[in-house]
Amino acid sequence: MAHAVWRQRASLLLMAASGFAGLGYQIVWTQQCALWLGHESAAVLAVVAAFFGGLAVGAFLLGSRIERSSRPDRWYAGCELAIALWSLLLLVAMPPFSAWALRSMGAQPAPIWQWSVAFFGTFGLLLPATAAMGATLPAMERITAQLRAQGEARSIAGLYASNTFGALVGVLASAFWLVPGLGLARTALICVALNVACGCASLASFPAVARATPAGVNSSARARGTLLRLAVTGFLGIGYEVLVVRVLSQVSENTVYTFAMLLAVYLVGTALGAALYQRLLFGRRNSGQVSDWLLATLSASCLLGTASLWAAESVKALAADTLGVGAHAAIIAEAVPALLAFGPPTLVMGALFSHLSRAALRSGIGFGRALGVNTLGAAAAPAVFGVLLLPALGPKLALLLISGGYLALTQRRAWRRPVVWAPACAALALAAFAPALSFIEVPEGGHVVSYRDGVMAAVSVVEDADGVLRLRIDNRQQEGSSATQRVDGRQAWLPLLLHPAPQRALFLGLGTGVTASSAAEEATLHVDAVELLPEVVDASARFATSVAGGAAYPRLHVVAADARRYVRASEQTYDVIVSDNFHPARSGSGSLYTVEHFEAVRLRLAADGVFCQWLPLHQLDLGTLRSIVRSFAAVYPHGWAMIASNSLETPVLGLVGRRDARRFDASVVRARVAHDPLVEHLASIGLEDELAVLGSFIAGPAALQRFSAPAPLNTDDRPVVAYLAPQVTYAPDSSPRERLSELLREVSVEPSELLDPGVSSGWGPRLAAYWSARDRFIESGRAVRPSSNVEEMLSQVRGPLLDVLRTSPDFRPAYDPLLSMATALARSNAPSARTLLGELASIQPARSEAARALAAMQP
Repeated sequence: MAHAVWRQRASLLLMAASGFAGLGYQIVWTQQCALWLGHESAAVLAVVAAFFGGLAVGAFLLGSRIERSSRPDRWYAGCELAIALWSLLLLVAMPPFSAWALRSMGAQPAPIWQWSVAFFGTFGLLLPATAAMGATLPAMERITAQLRAQGEARSIAGLYASNTFGALVGVLASAFWLVPGLGLARTALICVALNVACGCASLASFPAVARATPAGVNSSARARGTLLRLAVTGFLGIGYEVLVVRVLSQVSENTVYTFAMLLAVYLVGTALGAALYQRLLFGRRNSGQVSDWLLATLSASCLLGTASLWAAESVKALAADTLGVGAHAAIIAEAVPALLAFGPPTLVMGALFSHLSRAALRSGIGFGRALGVNTLGAAAAPAVFGVLLLPALGPKLALLLISGGYLALTQRRAWRRPVVWAPACAALALAAFAPALSFIEVPEGGHVVSYRDGVMAAVSVVEDADGVLRLRIDNRQQEGSSATQRVDGRQAWLPLLLHPAPQRALFLGLGTGVTASSAAEEATLHVDAVELLPEVVDASARFATSVAGGAAYPRLHVVAADARRYVRASEQTYDVIVSDNFHPARSGSGSLYTVEHFEAVRLRLAADGVFCQWLPLHQLDLGTLRSIVRSFAAVYPHGWAMIASNSLETPVLGLVGRRDARRFDASVVRARVAHDPLVEHLASIGLEDELAVLGSFIAGPAALQRFSAPAPLNTDDRPVVAYLAPQVTYAPDSSPRERLSELLREVSVEPSELLDPGVSSGWGPRLAAYWSARDRFIESGRAVRPSSNVEEMLSQVRGPLLDVLRTSPDFRPAYDPLLSMATALARSNAPSARTLLGELASIQPARSEAARALAAMQP
C-alpha cells in the first residue's frame, strides 16, 4: 500500500514537471517562430493551432497503443525523451528552417499561401515534440490505472490538475525569470533537462504489470455524444480565452507580463476545477445529469465572466489604487479583471473536462482518443473565433455565442430546468440591451470618428473638441495625432536629407501615415510603407489626406505585413530606411530592436544607404535605451544619435547608421535643403537650412559606445528589451524631460565625428555652437511654465533665449519664438517690443525679420 501511494504521488509530480516543460517550450517556440513568421494574424494563430494540432495527433495516434501496452511507463519515458531530443534539434534547425520559410513566403505573400506556409511549416517543424507531448498524459493515466485497486474507477482529474498546475508554474517562471535572465535557448535546455529527468524517473518508479484489456472503439450513440461534447467544449473553451484576452487588451498594457498573467489565471482556474471535481463530484452515478449541470453552470459562468468585462477598466483602476505603486503591483492589478472573467468559467471547464474524460472511459473510449478530440477542437478555436467571428460580430456577440454553445450541448429534457433556460434568457438580454464590449476614451466635447475590431487589435480614431484627431490601438497605444504633423514630417525628412539623392525609401510602421506621406510628396522618391495592422492602414487615410490636401500619393505603396518579416524576406534595396518609434514595451515590438533585425535592415540598404531608427524616449527608461543603443552600435559601430524635435514632453530619439560607414558632407546637405522643390514645406517643419538638419545630432560613435557599454545586447535569443521596457510603463521612475536632460548630459558629438573633414571644412565651429545652444535651449525649457499671457511668458524665456542666441545666432528655435512674442507684444507694450526687436536684430543682423518689424514700429 505504501508503495502504491508513493507511486501515485510520483505520477502527480511527474505530470507537474511535464506541464512545466510543455508551457516553457510553448513560450520559447512561440517567440522563436514569431521571429520568422512575424506577428500577423496568420503567424500568431498558426503557432497556437500547430501546437494544439500536434498534441491532438499524438493523443490520437499513440493513445490507443499506450492503452494496449503492459509497459506504459516505457511509452511515457520514450515520449519525454523524444520531446527532449527534438527540442535539442530545434535549437539547431530553427534558423535554417526559418530562412527557408521566409524565402517560400516572400515579402508580400498571398493570404492563402502565407497561412499555408505558416501553419503547415510550424506544424511539421514542431510535430515530433508536440505529438510526444500529446501522448504523455494518456501514458501517465494508463500507468496510474494499473496502480489502482481492482474495480477502482479511473479518473483523469488528479493528473490533469497536476499537469495544468505545472504549466502554470512554467508560464510564470519562464516570463518572469528564465527567459529574461537566461534567454530562449537556455530556457529550452532547462525544459529538456526536465523531460529527461521525467523519463528516467518513470522507468525507475513504475513496474511492469500484466497486459490490460484495451478500450475498444465504441461507436454507440452515447460514445459519439461524449466525443462530440469533448470536441465542442475544447473548441468553446479556447474560443472564450481568445475573446477575453482580446477584450482585456483594451484595458491592459499588452506587455509580455500581461499575457503571462492572463494565461496564468486561465491555467490556475482550470487546475483548481479539475482538483475540485476529483474531490466533490467524482463518483456521482448519474453521469448525464452531472454533464448537463456542469454545462449549464459553465454557460452561466461564461455569462458572468462576460458581464464582468464591462467593468474591467474600473476594476483594474480600483485594484491599482488598492495595491499601490510599483511594477509588480501594476502587473497584479492587470490580472484582477482577468480573475473575474476567467475565474468561474475555468473552474467549471476543468471539472467538465475531467467529467467528460471519465464518461468517455466508462463508454469504452480510450483516454488518448478523448484527449485528441478535445485538443483538436481547441486547435480550431483561434482561427474561427479570432479571425472569423470577432471581426464579423464583435466580442460581445461572439462571447454570448460561446455561452449558448455550452447550453446547446445539454440534453433536451434539461431545458425544463431553470439552471439551463435562465442562462439562455440572460444571454438574449445581454445580446439585445448590453452595449458593445469596446473601450474608447473620448475627451470632453469629442466624439468617435471610427472604430474597428480587427483580428489582432481594436483600432479607433477619436476627435477632440479642438478638432484634433488621435489614432489609438486597443485604446492604450496612441499611434499619433493630427497635432503632431510637424514632428512626424521631421521624422521623414531628417534622414532623407542626409542622403545625397534618395530614389527609394522604406518606412517600417505607418501609424497615422503622416511621416510616409510627407516623404511621398518628393516627386523623385518612391516610398514603401509596411504596417502590421490592416485596420491602421485604413484609419491612416483620415490623417494623411491632411498632408496631401485630400489627394492620393501615386508614389506611396503601403503593405499590410509584419515589418521584421518583410525586411528579411524582401530582396529590394533602399536608399533610406526609416523605422517608426515602436513602443518597446508592447508585446512583439522588442524584436524590432534586436541585433539580428538591425543587421537585416543593413542588408536592405543600398551602398550609400541611410538607416534611422526612431525611439520614443517618453516611453523608454534609460536602462532599456542603453540596451537598444548597444544592439544598434553592434551593427552600426560608426552610427550617431539625433533628436526629432526639442520637445520636452514627447522627446523622440533617432539612431542613424550608414551602410558604408562614411560621414556626411555639409555642403551636400545644404544643397539638398536649398534646392529641394519642397523647400517651403521643409521650412514649415523647421528644416530651413543645413544647420537645422545637422544640428539635430546629439551623439557620435564614441559617446554611444560609452553610453551603452554596461547594457546587455538585445538579441533574438535573449530579448531583454521586451522584459525591461515594461518597467517604465508600469511604474515610471522619471519624467520624459528628466530622461532627455540626463541623456544630453551623458552623450556628446564632435563635428569631426559627423562631418567629412575633406569636404566640410569651416562648418565645425558653427555646428558646435549650434549644438551648445540647443542643449541650453532644452535645459532652460524645463523651468518654463506655459502661459497664454505674452508678457508673462516673455518674462520667463526672454533672458534664457537671448543667451541661447548669443551662443549661436543660427539657432532658429530660440529666434522665432522671441520674434513672434515681440510682434504680439507690440499691440500692448510697444517700447518693450522695440527693445526686444532691437536685441534680436543686433544678435543676428543677417536675418531681416526683426529689423523689418522694428522699422515698421518706428513712428
